[in-house]
Amino acid sequence: MKLHELSPAPGSKKTRNRVGRGIGSGNGKTSGKGHKGQNARSGGGVRPGFEGGQNPLYRRLPKRGFNNRFRTEYAVVNLSELNQFSAGTEVTPELLLQSGVVKNPKDGIKILGNGELTVQLTVKANKFSQSAVEKIQAAGGTTEVI
Repeated sequence: MKLHELSPAPGSKKTRNRVGRGIGSGNGKTSGKGHKGQNARSGGGVRPGFEGGQNPLYRRLPKRGFNNRFRTEYAVVNLSELNQFSAGTEVTPELLLQSGVVKNPKDGIKILGNGELTVQLTVKANKFSQSAVEKIQAAGGTTEVI
């Protein structure tokens, strides 16, 4: 392949639409803007969310409480779900994702103490509840905070 043989992928290059260039172009005269009105003017148009003076939707809907944008949200896993792994397995977030126990890891994984653990595991996660740590150790396993 030589430089002069290179060409862009078909469909990737599209010629721009030149408006106001005669009636035959389909976008002549008013350049596709219709007749007069706010949107036909230079610099015309309204801001996003503007509804012509009617109270806009974002002001009509009630707002309650406080939503912390910086909140850390954990994907929770119960102990009963860890019984599917064989004894001696090192359970990591990657393994949980791979096996389908967790679909979306979010900001980390937290192990909760719901259910009983019957196998001895080494569990690595971002957070543990106190009851989960006790039950994992009672089953002969270990916990490690990543």
